Amino acid sequence: MRFLSLLLLLTVGCASVSKGPTDAEINAEAVKAYQEVKAKSKLSTNAEWKAMLDRVATRIAKSSGENFQWEWMLIESPEVNAWCMPGGKMAVYTGIMPVLKTEGALAAVLGHEVAHATRRHGKTQYARAMKQNVAGIAIGLATVVGGQIFCKTNTCKQLTGLGGAAAGFALQFFNMKFSRADESDADHYGQQYMARAGYEPSEAMTLWDRMSAANKGSAPPEFMSTHPSDANRKAALRQWLPKAEELYSEAPQKFGTGESIN
Repeated sequence: MRFLSLLLLLTVGCASVSKGPTDAEINAEAVKAYQEVKAKSKLSTNAEWKAMLDRVATRIAKSSGENFQWEWMLIESPEVNAWCMPGGKMAVYTGIMPVLKTEGALAAVLGHEVAHATRRHGKTQYARAMKQNVAGIAIGLATVVGGQIFCKTNTCKQLTGLGGAAAGFALQFFNMKFSRADESDADHYGQQYMARAGYEPSEAMTLWDRMSAANKGSAPPEFMSTHPSDANRKAALRQWLPKAEELYSEAPQKFGTGESIN
């Protein structure tokens, strides 16, 4: 998907290489990496945006049905960026907020990122890295603008400065991406999560008009990217909309597109 997901830098021993990593092992390493990222990040003091993130993340986490140890933070940065690590550790960067324009669009972003975690999209890459005896691995990838990883961003600089649990990143640093199938799967389930959480699911489609405008037409052709094009993404979301609207109609509370982002 296009929401720039942070490359998780996790270190692991080789004791369980033969059987592959368990969810518990992956999540434990994610916690260590998350805490290091958090310690090295400037957290936003925007009370309005923090309150919005709190309520949206709480609702999306609940609607996902996963019993993760959920946690989230709002990072002060101009990057158009949001991500969710395995086990439910999330971050939103302030640079994405003006692009989203509505609380409902934030729900679409978080729904997609949470779906990457709940659907275990990074687990295959993690297991492959362990089998290759790679000490540090990178999972949980998605990009926001242009379907690429931009290593000139503060995120890239931040990651290269990590130590301890997040130090190793030998496996194609900032190159690995989810497959198109995984990205579409995250779109599909993310739209359902936002609908169950009480947000109008059609806002997931409108979001891509805003992302295209923010991208200023610089996205690569779809055949050159693992990420579906904006047009194909919108078409798929429109196809799934009836089911999402059904889930929305059953939501105990309905917030529509929520508050505007100023």
